[in-house]
Amino acid sequence: MSRFTTAAKVGVFAVVTAGAGYGIYYFISQSHGPGQGYTVWALMDDASGIAKLSQVRVAGIPVGSVRSVRLQDGKARVDMTIQPDVALYDDAAAAKVMSSLLGEYYLTLAPGTDGLRQLKDGDQVKHVIEAATTDEILKEVGSIARDVKRVSESLAEAVGTEEGKEYLKGTLRNLAQVTDALNRTVQENRQAIHDILSHVENITARGEPEVQQILENVRETTREVRELVAKAPEAGTAAEGQRSIEQQGAVAQASGAPGEVRQIVDRVNRASQSLETSMRSIEEVTGRLERGEGTLGRLSKDEELIDEVQGVTQTVGEFVGGLNRLQTILNIRADYQFLAGTVKDYIELRLQPREDKYYAIEIVSDPRGLTRLEQTTVETTNTNDPPVYYERRETTTNSFRFSLQFAQRLGPIVGRAGLKESTGGIGLDLLLFQDRFELTQDLFGFGERVRPRWRVSLGYEFITRLWLLGGADDILSAGQRDYFVGLQLRFNDHDLKGILPFAPSP
Repeated sequence: MSRFTTAAKVGVFAVVTAGAGYGIYYFISQSHGPGQGYTVWALMDDASGIAKLSQVRVAGIPVGSVRSVRLQDGKARVDMTIQPDVALYDDAAAAKVMSSLLGEYYLTLAPGTDGLRQLKDGDQVKHVIEAATTDEILKEVGSIARDVKRVSESLAEAVGTEEGKEYLKGTLRNLAQVTDALNRTVQENRQAIHDILSHVENITARGEPEVQQILENVRETTREVRELVAKAPEAGTAAEGQRSIEQQGAVAQASGAPGEVRQIVDRVNRASQSLETSMRSIEEVTGRLERGEGTLGRLSKDEELIDEVQGVTQTVGEFVGGLNRLQTILNIRADYQFLAGTVKDYIELRLQPREDKYYAIEIVSDPRGLTRLEQTTVETTNTNDPPVYYERRETTTNSFRFSLQFAQRLGPIVGRAGLKESTGGIGLDLLLFQDRFELTQDLFGFGERVRPRWRVSLGYEFITRLWLLGGADDILSAGQRDYFVGLQLRFNDHDLKGILPFAPSP
């Protein structure tokens, strides 16, 4: 019976302990769990130390908790549950704050500016202030400690040795001697300094009347200059002003004025003469302009000439603007053809005035040569031949081929038309992945054979300006079909754009 009673006690204790643990867990989950409220989230570069159910505070007061922490686009996405009575606005900011040196953190929020859009359930807190981590702080402290150690080692090497101690003692001894000598010098020359100051005071007292006389002379000279300027004519012709200035110069010379005053009057006299001549010239020029004489006069009066000049100016502006917008793209390409065992070379220049169109000029060196078809009608009287028959000749020459095409782009698709390798042809391109993949199709050679020549190639820009290509040529002709792989260098040649206006034209 005692054993059963002990077992029953143990069982009751276990049940009570389990109930208490569940109650504690329920209380903690209710107090720190999601609870009621709305959820916002933020992206952080470093979320170390932030765990689920970590506190979220505003001004140091808990207002929510962390709901989850997960990876999104290479950053840590932290979802937070905020109490419904706490308002966050569009410029709210989140920051990770260290609560202790053990690496524990909590999130703090700045609510933002009242009056802006209020964040709702599922919105993002866009502004995140990244705090310094414990590792960064410890690294900075370690760096400072190393600097302090180097300074202390240098100081110990300089002062800690017997030689350094002797230098320090000598420096202090010299400083004491200099201070004592300076003190003695001041005491010995105290009377001399007093006498110097007394002499300066006496000189100042005796020179005061002379200084006053100098100031009076300056005042009198200033008055005479004002009277001389006041005598100048306030209005009148330049000739009258000239005569007045000459009279003043004569008066000044007769009254024994200093030589400098006479020189000034002479300079003013010459300046007035030059000014009068200049005014006459300006009057003549303005008169010719008013009457419409000369090039400038015609330009100011002739409306047709003005319109022509404006038209030329506008045309030149449009031409220069077009040259500035023009892109000159140069393609240099080489393909290796597997079945023929030869290399085919291309040089292409694209003149692209706008993003959605360009003109392509291409020179091709094809080992297969340029094939021309000739059909001749023959009339004969030979009884062994028909009276009329046709001769068809196919001539292949080893010469360059030329392409001249116009291209128009619509989204990722580019259509081309014109001459392709010296024959009529069309093309269709597909550009993908920011124009780094290019699927090109050309259909040309309509006059060379019954079946046109169809070429398909795929290019990839694996390095900036350098393309890797591969494809098939002459797909419709079983006997002429070939496969190739090649490299292409494509770049925008700005220097070539500057040469184009000076290129010879037909």
